[in-house]
Amino acid sequence: MKAKRIFDFCLSLIILIWITWFLIFCFIICSIETKSFGFFLQTRIGQFGRPFKIFKLKTMQTNTEKVTSFGRFFRKYKIDELPQFFNVLIGNMSIVGPRPDVKGYYDKLEGEERKILNLKPGITSLASIKYSNEDTLLSNQANPLEYNDRIIFPDKVKMNLDYYYHQSFFLDLKIIFKTMAQLV
Repeated sequence: MKAKRIFDFCLSLIILIWITWFLIFCFIICSIETKSFGFFLQTRIGQFGRPFKIFKLKTMQTNTEKVTSFGRFFRKYKIDELPQFFNVLIGNMSIVGPRPDVKGYYDKLEGEERKILNLKPGITSLASIKYSNEDTLLSNQANPLEYNDRIIFPDKVKMNLDYYYHQSFFLDLKIIFKTMAQLV
């Protein structure tokens, strides 16, 4: 696992150096559009069930909770997630691992499924690739919360548990390349 941390640190540092100018530009756009601080911090459940603050670009108006016009674009192309490379750099996330969820999901897992909490949450995973259109999928449901709790979340748990048992450097590379291909 030490090798994975070194890989995560080096890759996130290289990416952050490469995209800093772009992040500053996006931060300014988000600050103007939301009329507030352009970064958004949210508590998520991390490794061993410990809460941590995840960094994102702010894509919603604070008072109306409506997604801004640039926010829609940033969400569609996952640009709002780029600040999470800071989470990887400081060590509370990994490049590849289960996407961190809000309280009430991963922290409530029981039995064998709790093994997922041994993993650092990641920016990408096979489950996040499969459900990259989750917002659209949920918006088409009569009861989005029930559909998430009954269908999507259990499938993510199954996929993340499979990753737990089969994780390797080559699987991580495969997931990174699949993620890049999907974004392109």
